[in-house]
Amino acid sequence: MTTAQSTDRLAGRVAVVTGATSGIGEATARRLAADGAAVAVVGRREDRLKALVTEIGALALPVDVTDHQALSAAASTVRAELGRADLVVANAGVMQAAPFEAADTREWDQMIATNVNGLLYTGRAFADDLIAAAADGGPADLVHVGSIGGHQVFPHYAVYDATKAAVAHLTRNLRAELGPRRVRVKNVEPGLVPTELGDGMLDGANRERLAEWRGSMETITSDDIAEAIAYAVAVPARLNVAELILVPTEQG
Repeated sequence: MTTAQSTDRLAGRVAVVTGATSGIGEATARRLAADGAAVAVVGRREDRLKALVTEIGALALPVDVTDHQALSAAASTVRAELGRADLVVANAGVMQAAPFEAADTREWDQMIATNVNGLLYTGRAFADDLIAAAADGGPADLVHVGSIGGHQVFPHYAVYDATKAAVAHLTRNLRAELGPRRVRVKNVEPGLVPTELGDGMLDGANRERLAEWRGSMETITSDDIAEAIAYAVAVPARLNVAELILVPTEQG
């Protein structure tokens, strides 16, 4: 873990980060807090949320993003405790890989529920706050954490890649809808990052292949992604860093 150097470039902003109990979400929560934002962290593992709260002084929201009602309640809690959210990072995600004809379809359901529905529910829960923040002069940011899998082809990752392609196109459509109201919707798409993503896949051969792939090059880190997100939301309100593809140099 890299300790984030403190700045004040996000002072006065209220940020929400989903999937904040590990990896990119955890690193992003730290980075945004170090940059002066008041941060609410969302995740299913309450013990990890509490540890992060102790470290960075965040508001812990032990919520599963696939639960629309719970997310709506969480938005109300953020508003009451921290103020109106003007920076939402929809990061929660699941990655499972298996041959299409042999995959356990429960893994498909999990990916669709988290990567697509959870992302939709997150945006919906905070949309009114973001629109209101932008109307008051902004900035207001909805950040989707997608994947290069939304554009590229990887055997055994068909369903995961399809969910991330949905994220990419949803982001573009929401820019058309919310951009004229000055809400900046953006998609950050990482390549190989050593996180817990993929640890729970049932197919052992694909778990091993993923570990070998990550070990075959110098990968980027969760802190790299967090720094890119922090940059993208700190630029002047007139500018939207709409799409960021972030890959290890050796990945091409």
